[in-house]
Amino acid sequence: MSAQDQDPLTYQRSGVDTAAAGEALARLTRHVKQTLSFRDDAPVGRPLRGVGYYANVIDMGGGMGLALSMDGVGTKLIVAELLGKYDTVGIDCIAMNVNDLICVGADPVAMLDYVALGRVDADVLDQLGRGLLEGCRRCRITIPGGELAQVGEMLRGEGATRGLDIVGTAVGVVPLDRVLFGQQVTPGDVVVGISSSGLHSNGFTLARKVLAPSRADYERHEPAFERTIGEELLEPTALYVELARDLLSSGLAVHAICHITGDGFVNLSRVEAPVGFELDALPEPQPVFQVIEERGGIPKAEMYSVFNMGVGLCVVLPEKDASAAMEAASRHAFDAWIIGRVTAEEGVVRLPAFDLESRGGSELRIRS
Repeated sequence: MSAQDQDPLTYQRSGVDTAAAGEALARLTRHVKQTLSFRDDAPVGRPLRGVGYYANVIDMGGGMGLALSMDGVGTKLIVAELLGKYDTVGIDCIAMNVNDLICVGADPVAMLDYVALGRVDADVLDQLGRGLLEGCRRCRITIPGGELAQVGEMLRGEGATRGLDIVGTAVGVVPLDRVLFGQQVTPGDVVVGISSSGLHSNGFTLARKVLAPSRADYERHEPAFERTIGEELLEPTALYVELARDLLSSGLAVHAICHITGDGFVNLSRVEAPVGFELDALPEPQPVFQVIEERGGIPKAEMYSVFNMGVGLCVVLPEKDASAAMEAASRHAFDAWIIGRVTAEEGVVRLPAFDLESRGGSELRIRS
């Protein structure tokens, strides 16, 4: 029986229930949001917005803001454990954090790391450190502190540490008059897509189910990738910091920067302006996405709701500035394309080539 004859594999069937997570997160954030008023009467420390954007900005006085973001690497770490190769996941941790900071117009300056493991292993930590160092070097940030926790009773894993997690909290600075929340996005603006390096650090529960159902599959050479499946899965997340610094200092009218992570292009609907997006010129995804889709029999809606599909960052700006933005991307060794336009349909993200749309931040679905 072919994959197409079976019930299609989805993120939920692979073990990630995004609907349940959304409901649970709403209950948690109901309490968290109440803390946002605790600095209202203080001279500094007031958050500019509520929770839910890529990062938030704290008013530090003197016209300057402190941008904050937090993220981890997720189940990509299971691949690192199974292969005993940890020297790239530190780059992923840096990337997933700083790529969110640039979305509010911030210049990333530092990150704190939290490493939890079941058992201390010096070689694993040495490899993790190498990746963190390389990520910091590429972004010109520091790691001024962090935490190492031995929590064997709480973790389970596949490698020498018997369980591993790494999470970062990144900080950046941004003048308050240059903060980006997508508030200036206007119908008629264009969306410039910037190439990803592959899966980045999202959707790995689904990707692993399709590409490597057995442990031995990670070492198997995949002709479509021209390397092993494990090597493809551990390709580090692209770092967009230097490109963002270039764009934000160039005088271009950058109206929004959107990091395309979990939820795919639905991330565009986070912008503050009452607009929508029509993405009618998406590039052909890299082979890894094509293999996952074909081998898993996964519907287009699921693919474009879970993965970045070859576009790791979107820059929204007036059409007159699009060529300059794409030239900047090329200078930083990224491919770039005009992939669509901003519309007046508030909260709607539409992919007409596949007859898919999202409304109000919902998952992409076939238009009814």
